[in-house]
Amino acid sequence: MLVRMELARIIISEINDQQVVFLREVEGDRSFPILIGIFEATSIDRRVQGHVPPRPLTHDLLKSVIHELGGEVQDVVITNLVEHTYYAVIRIRQNGELVEIDSRPSDAIALAAHFDPHLPIYVDEEVIDAAT
Repeated sequence: MLVRMELARIIISEINDQQVVFLREVEGDRSFPILIGIFEATSIDRRVQGHVPPRPLTHDLLKSVIHELGGEVQDVVITNLVEHTYYAVIRIRQNGELVEIDSRPSDAIALAAHFDPHLPIYVDEEVIDAAT
C-alpha cells in the first residue's frame, strides 16, 4: 500500500558529505530521514525557498524534457529499501499509459519540488515500516 508523504525538512551541512531530507506522513504521525547528496539537497532547498535560477538546472531540464516529449509527471514513489539504500520511481503518464522510471529518491524528490504545487510523494508501507 502506498502512503502519501510530504517533504518536512531539509538539513544541509557544509561540513558533512551527506545531507538529510525528512519525509512526513500527510495523514499520520510517521516520518523518516533519507540521506542525500549536496547537489540534490540544494536543488530541493532552492525550490522550497522559491528561488528560480535564470537558466535551467538539472531537475528543471528533466521536467522540461518530460513535458516536451508529451509526458506528464504524475507523482514519485519510494518503492524499496535494501541494505540502507532507498529506491524510487518517477511515474509519468504518456499517451494514456503510466510509465515508471527508475530514480534515486533524492532526484525524484527534487523533481517533485520543481512543480507548483509540488508533486505527490508516496512511500510503500513496507519501506516506512523498515525505516522507522
